[in-house]
Amino acid sequence: MRSIRAAAVGAVTLSLALAASACGGGSATGGGSGDSPKTLTYWASNQGASIEVDKKVLQPELDKFEKETGIKVKLEVVPWSDLLNRILTATTSGQGPDVLNIGNTWSASLQATGALLPWDGKNFDAIGGRDRFVDSALGSTGVQGEDPAAVPLYSMAYALYYNKKMFADAGISEPPATWDELVETGRKISKDGGKWGLGAEGSNLSNNIHQVFVLGKQHGADFFTADGKPDFTSDGAVAAVKQYVDLMAKDKVVAPGNAEYAQNQSLSDFAKGKTAMVLWQTASATFKSLGMKDDEWGVAPAPVPSGAPGTGKATNSMVAGINLAVFKNTHNRDGATEFVKFMTSDAEQKILNQAYGSIPPVKAAQADPAFGAPSTAVLRETLATSAAALPQVPDESQFETAVGTAVKELFADAAAGRAVTTESVKARLAKAQQQMLAK
Repeated sequence: MRSIRAAAVGAVTLSLALAASACGGGSATGGGSGDSPKTLTYWASNQGASIEVDKKVLQPELDKFEKETGIKVKLEVVPWSDLLNRILTATTSGQGPDVLNIGNTWSASLQATGALLPWDGKNFDAIGGRDRFVDSALGSTGVQGEDPAAVPLYSMAYALYYNKKMFADAGISEPPATWDELVETGRKISKDGGKWGLGAEGSNLSNNIHQVFVLGKQHGADFFTADGKPDFTSDGAVAAVKQYVDLMAKDKVVAPGNAEYAQNQSLSDFAKGKTAMVLWQTASATFKSLGMKDDEWGVAPAPVPSGAPGTGKATNSMVAGINLAVFKNTHNRDGATEFVKFMTSDAEQKILNQAYGSIPPVKAAQADPAFGAPSTAVLRETLATSAAALPQVPDESQFETAVGTAVKELFADAAAGRAVTTESVKARLAKAQQQMLAK
């Protein structure tokens, strides 16, 4: 294991500006870790269409917690573009929150800093036991064989969302199931001036990683070797990145302007009828906040090369989700644990995951009929049968930055009309790999 400072500084030097569609007493700028035993500071990730939406979802629940326990929770919703940098700064300065949300893909990286409270048997017992949580969610809480660095809060999976009216207008009766079908469908839509087949977010580094990781699985690549070393230039990894960028560069189903898009901009275009399809994780609540009615869009499993989704090369999503962590140096560990227990209780899991359109990682809450609707049934099935966890290695967060940036640069090439070739993709990935090895 690396030291707290080595892990964090190594990551910060790679320009950690992540965005998603996946942290955690006093804020990094606001003093100590918890002002008193009756106060907690909580960094929440931006799960809704805006920070204001998150405040409206979370504040009533935090007020409920205060009423039940007497503990006031000071809420800060942190944008994804700032979240990882803020957390890493907090791990080195010691000036962090008591409780924080983290993207589940960062669990092993943040675990390596030593700054987060390990969830051993005793700590799990204090919140009702480890066996309350589904296995797939627990698989993205840290390095296998070690006590988890966090507790699952929201579970998500990628799916293909499509605009029913745009499909009908183009004479398309069913959503595409394979990538060839997606390109064919996208080209039919994109013939109509000003409309495009598929939305993407080329400047959204974490979304870039999620998409190319899944395509990597479909090409037989993992981006890391069995011993945790970066392996970004394998034939499968190069093919995966090229296939994703080619949706703009060669297939012409993604608008060139999407190269500059960051978090949620592709969803806004989808809601406005400018884009017919988007690959996203648990988008239903965001669509509603953007003014779409539930019957205006449909959802289907994300594409695979051929046949039906499943394991191995038929993987069509990463195991997405948000985990809840506690800073080890909190001055109110008992209160922080009580807050985690509250947020992962059956009742709160139903409230929060319904608000965000995500899936509860708590078994009893997930079984509620509210999560059996078509909009969530596809996500549940994907998580159960065809999703894979991103590598739980200490360098995972640096991987998201280095390779996510390489994909961003390749999208910029495509938007500018510069050739995107196997050689140019491999060169970008080789640069990213060298950054990882040089840290």
